[in-house]
Amino acid sequence: MARDAGSSRRSGRPHPSLRGRTSFAEVRRRGSRRSVGKLAVLVAAGPPGPPRVGFVAGKRLGGAVARNRAKRRLRQAMAQVALPPGTRFVVIAQEGVNEVPFDRLVEWLEQAVAVGGTVRP
Repeated sequence: MARDAGSSRRSGRPHPSLRGRTSFAEVRRRGSRRSVGKLAVLVAAGPPGPPRVGFVAGKRLGGAVARNRAKRRLRQAMAQVALPPGTRFVVIAQEGVNEVPFDRLVEWLEQAVAVGGTVRP
């Protein structure tokens, strides 16, 4: 069965995940930070190809259940946002993100992605 070039190995995800500590650190070092609502989004230029997205939920959000819930919600919201190819994103959940309506999460992510247009290498 052939996969779409922009999809990840995990079914239902439109973009590959950003994996590994060094990948996150590189986005943090080279990227620009955009804060919208209860989210902080780091955006950096990446290799050509589909955009890669990583999610961070720290212990301030609560226990493992709350952190995993936040990441699942953000993953689903990010799937509804059109991302430019050749970019890398790290979405950082802040306190209170689990109480925000889902539509608002999608709006915040769209705003964070739209600000500044394209990312320079």
